Amino acid sequence: MSPIEDHPLRYAIANELHARPFPSIEAPCHAVYVAFKEPKDAVNRDRTRDFDHLGALLDRAGAPRPEPEATHYSGPIGRDALKWESHAEFVTFSAFCPGLGARAFDPAEAEVFPTDWIEQAPGKRLVSALIRVDLLPEDPASLSAQFNQWFVPESLACAWVLDRAAVVASDFRIDPAGHMRFAVFVRPDTSPRRIGRVVQRLCEIETYKAMSMLGLGRARQLTQRLNALDPQLTALVAELTSDSGSPEHTLHQLLAVSAELETVAVQTSFRFGATGAYEAIVGQRIEVLREERFQGRQTFAEFMMRRYDPAMRTVKSAERRLQQMAERAERAGELLRTRVDVDRTHQSQLLLQSMDRRADLQLRLQHTVEGLSVVAISYYAVNLASYVVGPLTELWHMTHEQTAAILTPVVVLAMWVALRRMRARLH
Repeated sequence: MSPIEDHPLRYAIANELHARPFPSIEAPCHAVYVAFKEPKDAVNRDRTRDFDHLGALLDRAGAPRPEPEATHYSGPIGRDALKWESHAEFVTFSAFCPGLGARAFDPAEAEVFPTDWIEQAPGKRLVSALIRVDLLPEDPASLSAQFNQWFVPESLACAWVLDRAAVVASDFRIDPAGHMRFAVFVRPDTSPRRIGRVVQRLCEIETYKAMSMLGLGRARQLTQRLNALDPQLTALVAELTSDSGSPEHTLHQLLAVSAELETVAVQTSFRFGATGAYEAIVGQRIEVLREERFQGRQTFAEFMMRRYDPAMRTVKSAERRLQQMAERAERAGELLRTRVDVDRTHQSQLLLQSMDRRADLQLRLQHTVEGLSVVAISYYAVNLASYVVGPLTELWHMTHEQTAAILTPVVVLAMWVALRRMRARLH
């Protein structure tokens, strides 16, 4: 029996689903998370630089490097555990460190990623977060005082998650040291894998939130450009019903506006598409936390609804407005082209009428010339015939004038018949 042949990508597809496992974390501990992104054209970046940057960090800890084509890595760096992931537009580094310092969210904890190493990153730092993981106290209500001390109360969002297995909290603000803060308090019986899932979800929420918010800046730039183009487009559309100006000139201006709108659409389509995808991931990551309200505080979902969703609606509004203006320009262009075609058709009709008149005049002139030609030719023909029949007319005692009078009608009629036959053969 011949062996069964598998598809070349069968194992790669199956293994991809298990390529990025959740970290296993035991409380108490703290985590440091950073994400780097190239400011421009991050999708087409040189990924070997990302790999070399990871290698530089591993070399400092004396840890082995992964395979060159790797897109994720997990391993120890000293007494800490490192997780690295390469994504379409960004790369992330997570360090999980056992134990907690005496000072909550101490900036010194972030030194697991050295400052000079961060400065050498191929991209720019987009996210930097400190995550404090501790055991849940017997009285969870006592956490309110700590939350008010660590976070800005006005922005604080906290909730029970995963069927009250843990309490998570954050104000989604960057502290003076440049880090986002997250607090996680877990029940003593919570498994390390479950703790790792909670921490991983928090990192993903912050990363994809930041990535999607990049679309807001692009949307604001786009709105300014559309505000400048909208009056131009409106004025050009208004000219469709007026008789002032040349339709061809208006059409050229309209095509210029349409071309600019199309260029802007090409420049923003990727960012707006990515923003929509990242927004969906943020919503999904919050949903899987299965939040329950804690001490009457707003949940992560409510925080996003109040602060994050309006920004996403702004992006969608700008994208919709761009599409609508492009459609308006296209419709106006079709109407204007129709008007130009009608005007050209009318001009063609006038030209054809003028040509008809000229042809009629030429035909009349031709008939006149033909008539004169008959007369001229007949004159010479009569003279020639008079000389031919001259001897005969002398026998009949007819004068030259009498002979010409008799021959003239006959010659003229003969010439007229000959011209008619010649014209009939030409037609």
